[in-house]
Amino acid sequence: MTNGQWTVGQERGHLLTEQANPNSQNLDQLSPLELVDLFNQEDARVLEAIAGARLELAAAITRTAAALRQGGRLFYVGAGTSGRLGVLDAAECPPTFCTDPELVQGIIAGGAGALIRSSEDLEDRAEDGSAAIAHRHVTELDVVVGITAGGTTPYVQGALQAARQRGATTIFIACVPAEQVSAQVDIDIRLLVGPEVLAGSTRLKAGTATKLALNILSTGVMVQLGKVYGNRMVDVAVTNTKLHDRALRIICDLTDLSREEAGYLLERSGRRVKLALLMHWTKLDQQESDQLLAQHQGNLREAINALKK
Repeated sequence: MTNGQWTVGQERGHLLTEQANPNSQNLDQLSPLELVDLFNQEDARVLEAIAGARLELAAAITRTAAALRQGGRLFYVGAGTSGRLGVLDAAECPPTFCTDPELVQGIIAGGAGALIRSSEDLEDRAEDGSAAIAHRHVTELDVVVGITAGGTTPYVQGALQAARQRGATTIFIACVPAEQVSAQVDIDIRLLVGPEVLAGSTRLKAGTATKLALNILSTGVMVQLGKVYGNRMVDVAVTNTKLHDRALRIICDLTDLSREEAGYLLERSGRRVKLALLMHWTKLDQQESDQLLAQHQGNLREAINALKK
């Protein structure tokens, strides 16, 4: 906006995310059941889009896990729905994997207030995205994931450019093909879900595909970092009754202990499920188990296997 007047922006009608969906042209005439069926039909495209980006997602997991092992951090950057999804995924890492809140961070145009109140006008400021990267002192050790359904969000583009200049690994997640919007990044993830049921409303299929991609990325990275044993979240933060119950069930399921015995072991370990399991299986005390885990970067399976050699 200049002097209170909107300037003529770039024409975006050619973008896949802005096109009208021929399958929903009569959307306003459908019954509730027809609406549900149409959404269900269109949402099937989401899984196809994820499958189409499988190689890029795997590469993103590999690069990000390697960076975090070296002391780096993971940043999600977005505006609107894309930004909110990034913040959500980042916020769920500490309780699920007991990570430091600084390890995975979400950056959204407009800051915390944009999580509950629309501030989409702020996405047009590339310099704000660049400033956000500078504010967090991003370095070559870090990974910055730019999330923008239509691919053109200046805030995200500014952040990615600044991250590249600082030597960080850059990843782009968009729902338009590369020939419509190119990106100079290390890993380019395209989730091609097609036009939305409600034209241009990228909180729908594009948002769903993005959420799935972030689920895969963050969980895959944490698996690579040894924060999972089998399919159990052995680094879960035991901070409420639900998570305390989950911790006890994990211990009981993976050992021959009763719930009471599991509870005693969990308390002896300082409410650390991974440490409790290692103590039980190796008969080491808490300090010895802690040291063994540290020697193997917190990887429970590697710690156990080391004693078998």
